[in-house]
Amino acid sequence: MDYLRTLGSAAVSSLVQKSGLNLPFTLGGKVDDGSNEIWTLYDGTKRDDGSPVSVFEFDASGPSKRNSTPLAKNALRKLRATRHPDVLKFMDAVETDTTIHIMTERVRPLRSSLQTWSSKSAKEREEWLLWGLHRISVALAFVNGPCASTHGNMRVQSIFISPSGEWKLGGFEALSNHKDDMSGYYIGSSLPDSMKYASPEVKKSGWSVLREHDPGALDGYALGLLLNSVFNPSFSLPPTTEPPHPPPVASSRGALPAGLFPSFKRLLNPNPKGRLTPKGFLEIGMAETAGEGSGFFANNNLVKICSGLDNFNIASDAEKGMFLRTLKESASSFPPEFACHRVLPSLISALEFGGASAAAILPLVLQMGKNVASADYSTQVLAPLTKLFASPDRGTRMALIDHMEEYADKLDKKTVTDKIWPHLQTGFTDTVAVIREATVRSIILLAPNFSDRILNNDLLRHLAKMQSDPEASIRTNTCILLGRLGPTLGYNTKRKVLVPAFSRALKDPFEHARVAGLMAFMATIDCFEPDELATKVVPSISPSLVDKEKLVRDQAFKAIEIFMKKLESHAATLPETAIVEIGGLPGGPGPWAPPAAAQANLVNSATGAAGALAGWAISSLGKKLVSADLQTAISSSPNLGIDRPISAPPPMTLNQPSGSSSVTRPSPLAVVSTPDVLRSSSLALGGASKAKGMQLGAHKAPASASVAVFPTELEEEMSAATSIEAGNPWGNDDLMDVNADDDDWSAFETAPAQIAVPKPVSAVATQSLRNGMASAHNQGQH
Repeated sequence: MDYLRTLGSAAVSSLVQKSGLNLPFTLGGKVDDGSNEIWTLYDGTKRDDGSPVSVFEFDASGPSKRNSTPLAKNALRKLRATRHPDVLKFMDAVETDTTIHIMTERVRPLRSSLQTWSSKSAKEREEWLLWGLHRISVALAFVNGPCASTHGNMRVQSIFISPSGEWKLGGFEALSNHKDDMSGYYIGSSLPDSMKYASPEVKKSGWSVLREHDPGALDGYALGLLLNSVFNPSFSLPPTTEPPHPPPVASSRGALPAGLFPSFKRLLNPNPKGRLTPKGFLEIGMAETAGEGSGFFANNNLVKICSGLDNFNIASDAEKGMFLRTLKESASSFPPEFACHRVLPSLISALEFGGASAAAILPLVLQMGKNVASADYSTQVLAPLTKLFASPDRGTRMALIDHMEEYADKLDKKTVTDKIWPHLQTGFTDTVAVIREATVRSIILLAPNFSDRILNNDLLRHLAKMQSDPEASIRTNTCILLGRLGPTLGYNTKRKVLVPAFSRALKDPFEHARVAGLMAFMATIDCFEPDELATKVVPSISPSLVDKEKLVRDQAFKAIEIFMKKLESHAATLPETAIVEIGGLPGGPGPWAPPAAAQANLVNSATGAAGALAGWAISSLGKKLVSADLQTAISSSPNLGIDRPISAPPPMTLNQPSGSSSVTRPSPLAVVSTPDVLRSSSLALGGASKAKGMQLGAHKAPASASVAVFPTELEEEMSAATSIEAGNPWGNDDLMDVNADDDDWSAFETAPAQIAVPKPVSAVATQSLRNGMASAHNQGQH
């Protein structure tokens, strides 16, 4: 069926174009239900802007419509001149000798909507019908009053439904003004079924009798018949339409509301002078204190909503608040088209005025926007909201930010970058702290649509200033925002910004800002390299371990625990050492590994650490000598001012072959300073072979030689011991000043061990030892 309609509209467009006419529209599908015998209704598209329109087409080439040409021309002339919100909106027309095309706003026939609403509940249907009849009554009152005209064609076929669900009055084929030149000739007589809907006086005396009565007399009677048609579509015309025109009885009202029935009887009064006109019917319906049978329009929810929307901008603040509460309570019962196309545009228009009511209007706008099709959401909802960011009104800005979660996911990158961000960033420098804080909180919702420049440059400049804001909550939220944005920042930006920003938060006087800094570090742990964790992050956090607030301390310990686990995991993947040594010594073949004992003896206490440090200091001296130093003799520098102790071993040369894998240490006796006589004896006994120079016993002296030299060495050692006792080798002052009460000595738990100084040997014992050694020498010669 749609295919045939498309073919028909295409054929009509082709014929019109062949006639040489430049149509301001493009015809679409046919939507006429066949009830209108004069016009054919099409959906169309306006050529200028592509907006949807409706096109009424009259073709006089057919024999059945040839007599209706005066009606079609009168409809065009009257519709072009009549402008009212409840009258079908005229946009353009194209007229030829045989055709008339009238372009209006997009509408559909009322008859099709009546069939749709027949499945609704009785209450919803009654409310919708009364609202529509109110709009038609307003339009008829305008035609009969200011226009001083009679519509003359009031029936279901003359009413259309707009996209917002509002009823629009059309069917101006018989509209006439008593002051017109044609006032004596009512062309309504040529309407199809004109006498079926005519009033009793017209049926009795003809159309010319209308000149003697009120312009609304005929329209009032037709309005009464319309009430019966919309509330009881399956009923035939009431008996009052036929002589002797008996008044309607209550049992025949059907679905007609009881409060409407008295006015219904007055509209069908056969006497035109006592008949209720559309204007009188409207006044009774809007009167709340006129007694029984009144107020059926005033108490209608949809009527009140439309009235409140029309007068919203001139209402007081109290009236606005009351209306918005009513709107919120009844929003769920609105017809979808009414909410999308009637309420929503009015609310968006009210938002442009800003003020305190903006906070209450915006939630309603978003609620009504849920009924908008996804294809139209960007144009009907997002586009107006985006423009509101340019408003200087703080109430509007706060409302837009507070409800951003409901529409942020529907924004595209271009809209955010070009239309929202330039105005939103002004909130960072607003003099009102609430606006600044709301601006900070809104960034996380828009960040996915920010460009790289905004995210890594412009935004960070603003956030850097926000960390110095006088308001503690703004500083805290800024740190939280940076923590959430961290993973999305560029690599170089992360390295430059995150650690300084979070470290700054850790020094904030507000404890929750410090906690936010710790949590931000934890949230962005994957943004840091292991070396950054060890050298920058952990040192920055460690002062918080002793923070004055327990909340901060607890969070700091949790953070340190997380970072330590990651560092331990990373350290487990590293080699045991990065130093490559050869043969167990620097430069030798193959890597060097520390002894297993050194790896196992890890320090677990402070006391153990002190001992371990001493052990490392002593044993590491020989391990860090390079191979070149091992081939040189030990000598004391006169510039250092350090005297070599007598007991220290003399300088020695290691005649070790290159590449040897081990070093043989000489015996204690071999390292004692040797006189010339002993040195010559040792050379004689040792032979000339240099290969044995590093072997044990290679320089071993005879026992007699050792005995001869021993008294001399012993005397020198006693002299050295005396010098040690006489003076302090670290200086003349004590190592610890016991009188320094201001110093913290709590770390020193025990006194240092006293150094055992060897006691001096008496002169008698020395002489006796020398005599014994000389006697042994003489015996050896003999």
